[in-house]
Amino acid sequence: MSESVERFYDDLAAEYHHVYADWESGIERQASVLDQLIQCESSAGKSVVLDCSCGIGTQAIGLAQRGYKVFASDLSPKAVARAEAEAAKRELNVRFAVADVRELECAFDQKFDVVISCDNSLPHLLTDEDLTLALRNIRRVLTDKGLFVASIRDYDRLLAEKPSFVAMNPGGTHEEEVIVFQIWDWSKESDTYLLRLFIMSRAASDWRVKEIKTRYRAIRRNELTAALESAGFAKVAWHKPEQSGYFQPIVTARA
Repeated sequence: MSESVERFYDDLAAEYHHVYADWESGIERQASVLDQLIQCESSAGKSVVLDCSCGIGTQAIGLAQRGYKVFASDLSPKAVARAEAEAAKRELNVRFAVADVRELECAFDQKFDVVISCDNSLPHLLTDEDLTLALRNIRRVLTDKGLFVASIRDYDRLLAEKPSFVAMNPGGTHEEEVIVFQIWDWSKESDTYLLRLFIMSRAASDWRVKEIKTRYRAIRRNELTAALESAGFAKVAWHKPEQSGYFQPIVTARA
């Protein structure tokens, strides 16, 4: 990961909710799926959870509302500040930290029953070395036989299709129209793409267009499985959206 990833999420933090047609419903929907998965895969009951790529708190808030003791961290200081404010507004006790997932051991002074990294965060790690370093840090902060849960885009399919345009859900209120879409510029040298996210918003009669960019690595499922096993994880399993009800493929693994 580079400074551009931090800058991308700093620039997006105030408007991240526009990615969803209804962010509050998204919080509840994702928490419901993650709760069921954790309860099925973990023996720790209402576990102590670390969301190590929390963004503005979509998953962390939902799990805290369901009774989990939640810690959360992210590379972006502005995303963490937004997540902290959103949790406080809902009177939730979530402990936050600004931390790079490759240096996770330095963020908190305890271990966790479950670590999650959702919404395609791991593919920001563009090299095998950085991905392995991050996964090893995640494994070290897990309890013995603790559970890791991550979601990524379906890159096995996307690499075959290589889409260049991705429409996203409109959001906003009656007072503000918002259109969100992405342009994907695929590299000819590697399985990476530059994502250009456009947020078009209208208040009264004026339109504003904001563009922010970041690069992703299109990680195939077998590549992530191999990286998890190389980092010391066991019992790696994939859960397809039609099975889990989540909007992306989910991988689970044991420390």
